[in-house]
Amino acid sequence: GVVEWLKSQDKKIFLDLKLHDIPNTVAGGLCSLMNLGANILNVHAAGGFTMMKTAADALRKEADLRGVERPKLIAITVLTSINQAEWCGALKISEQVVEFAKQAQSAGLDGVVASPQEAKLIREACGENFLIVTPGIRPAGAEINDQQRISTPAAALQNGATHLVIGRPIRAAANPREAAEKILTEIAGL
Repeated sequence: GVVEWLKSQDKKIFLDLKLHDIPNTVAGGLCSLMNLGANILNVHAAGGFTMMKTAADALRKEADLRGVERPKLIAITVLTSINQAEWCGALKISEQVVEFAKQAQSAGLDGVVASPQEAKLIREACGENFLIVTPGIRPAGAEINDQQRISTPAAALQNGATHLVIGRPIRAAANPREAAEKILTEIAGL
């Protein structure tokens, strides 16, 4: 499949399946996904602390049994397509994202997926060695599409993001290579 081919080309793989189920089911699913050799896997933080901890513990145990490097495990906080007006949580989105990040860290996860607008708050709450993967990255002048909580690549990195997810601004560009190079130029000086 595609993942195996990318691995054969020495590419890093973030398998963005967003698992969300009861703890045992998620743990079993992640252990099965290890067969693909992805470098990063994810779960929904809304699955709860117990689900995240069970998943992290199962991945560690499975990697040890196989004698392989454990994939990083990160948690989806609040999707970037959701804005405060449609959010129905008890906390503000930014507060909920930070709570999810702290829970994920306590459960033994390596990081979270969150809007670049919350990256600085997560960095302050969780420290330097915590991955912050940020979708919703839009270069200046790019279409927003269905993203609500967005930022430029440079601003996201300055606020503590460790990984940028940039899909449509590159993929849908008239010249994807040029669009990617422009983004790389923007962040090169950081």
